[in-house]
Amino acid sequence: MQALSVSNLTKKYASGTEALKGVSLEIPEGDFFALLGPNGAGKTTLIGIATGLVNKTGGTVSVFGYDIDKNPEEAKAQLGLVGQELNFNPFEKPFDIVVNQAGYYGIPRSKAIPRAKQLLEDLGLGEKMYQSGLTLSGGMKRRLMIARALVHEPRFLILDEPTAGVDVELRRSMWDYLKKLTAGGLTVLLTTHYLEEAEQLASHVAIINKGEIAAQGSMQEILAMHDGSESKDGYRGGKLEEVFLMLTSDK
Repeated sequence: MQALSVSNLTKKYASGTEALKGVSLEIPEGDFFALLGPNGAGKTTLIGIATGLVNKTGGTVSVFGYDIDKNPEEAKAQLGLVGQELNFNPFEKPFDIVVNQAGYYGIPRSKAIPRAKQLLEDLGLGEKMYQSGLTLSGGMKRRLMIARALVHEPRFLILDEPTAGVDVELRRSMWDYLKKLTAGGLTVLLTTHYLEEAEQLASHVAIINKGEIAAQGSMQEILAMHDGSESKDGYRGGKLEEVFLMLTSDK
C-alpha cells in the first residue's frame, strides 16, 4: 500500500509561475521519506495539494488509495500536517489547543482528553500543558504543533521544515520520538534544510528542483550518486549534501 501516490502532478499559478511540472512519486506505507529541494523548488506546493490546501492544475494524488478529488474527506482524515508557520492562538493553553483539534475530527472529549495529555507528555510539554502558549519556547511551539497533528491518530504525518529554529537537543529528542512512531507503522514525509538529519533519518528520498524531480530512490541509491570528488570550493559536506548540490545548483 502506498501512503502517498502522486502522478504527473502540475501546478500553474495565475501569475504564470509553474510550481510543479509533472511530478510523480510514491511513498510506501510506514516509510520515513525526505522531500528535499532549494527554496521555491515546489516542496510546499506539493504538500499543499496533498493536504487539500492548494488546488492542483493537473495530475492525480491519492492518500492510502483515497483520491483527493473523489474522496477528499477520507484522504484528509489519514493526514496530520505540521506546517512551516506557527498557526495556533498563543493565548490558548497547549492542552486546549490539542483537545479542540481532536474535536474538528469528531473525536469525543472523553477520548481526546487522555490522548492530548499523553501526546503532550511524550513530547516534553507535560509541565506546560496548562500554561498560556505565550510561555512556550520556539522548540516547544514546534512540538505542540506535532501533538496537534497527531491527536486524531493519522496514518501519515507531514512535517514541513519542523525543526527550523529548534536547538540541537530538542531536535534530537523530537527525532527519537518520531522514529518510535514510524517503528509503530506511522508514515512520515519530511522536508528539511538540515540535510545531515535527513541522511540519518530517512529511508527514501526525493530531490525536487524547479518543479521537477531531479532524483528519487532509497537513501543508499541517492548517496551512491556521490562521485567522491572534492567540491569546487574545497569544502566537503556530507554525502547527501554533495549530491543535493550537484543536482540543484545552476551549472
